[in-house]
Amino acid sequence: MPKEHEVNQPPPALVLGIDAAWTAHNPSGVALVQRAAEGWQCLALAPSYDAFLALAAGQPWDQSQKAQGSEPDPAALLKACQQLSGQPVDCVSVDMPLATTPITSRRAADTAIASRFGPKGCAVHSPSAKRPGAIADQLRERFGELGVPLHTTTPARLGPALIECYPHVALLALLNRDYRVPYKVSRSAQYWKAERPPIAERVKRLLAEFSGIHQALSQRISAIPLTLPQPNEVSTLSSLKPVEDMLDALICAWIGIEHLENRTVGLGDSTAAIWVPDQSSGSSTPSSNAISTIALKSSSARSL
Repeated sequence: MPKEHEVNQPPPALVLGIDAAWTAHNPSGVALVQRAAEGWQCLALAPSYDAFLALAAGQPWDQSQKAQGSEPDPAALLKACQQLSGQPVDCVSVDMPLATTPITSRRAADTAIASRFGPKGCAVHSPSAKRPGAIADQLRERFGELGVPLHTTTPARLGPALIECYPHVALLALLNRDYRVPYKVSRSAQYWKAERPPIAERVKRLLAEFSGIHQALSQRISAIPLTLPQPNEVSTLSSLKPVEDMLDALICAWIGIEHLENRTVGLGDSTAAIWVPDQSSGSSTPSSNAISTIALKSSSARSL
């Protein structure tokens, strides 16, 4: 007979967050989080697929080594998750365009995000047959073959889900912001064009945003194995990119958590949906200028 406190505990759950690069030569951040009795905790965090797989093999990431890009291997990733946690994945949350059919152009999901969040500076890049192209198609297909199908606005079957997320929109909810958070290393020269601050000042401002993101995530996910550098420890802007990628992977994982706990909305259609926190999406009714696009709350699509 289970004890009363055991009956009230939520079941264990596992989320894999991936900040997926659109090309194989760029690294992809990866985060693994698990729900235990005391709440959600981070089991592993890495700046690339290879570094994540190495963690599962007992090899810590050497921060002196540059993160390398590679194509995703869903089978190896799921095996690594099992090795690190002792249980199968419940949700894989990916920052990359995904669809049940090959992606060749802008999707209804992209239009829906632009309609709702473009005024907040959070429109999306239009995908094409080349970018992300085959990488996205193969990732979705392989995860599906392994029992983790893509979750769109079509009511999903019970079981593991692959979802597409968008960290820029997630951060609006996570940090309670009204406009896009200026934390992208590659965009730092554009963020403060009028001021034209020196690189040292840009580093300082980026790290301030990193710190806010890290603190907000730490309130929801414990044991995050990431220590942010001090401004005087950063010699180049590019050295901050692995940190950005790992924060993005954690944001993806947080969206996966929200999805499992029925607090997301899917914007798109039956072929593709971008899942966002329901508190940042406004009304869950369809946007009037996003034709054939619907928003579906995860609570109406799946129950775990």
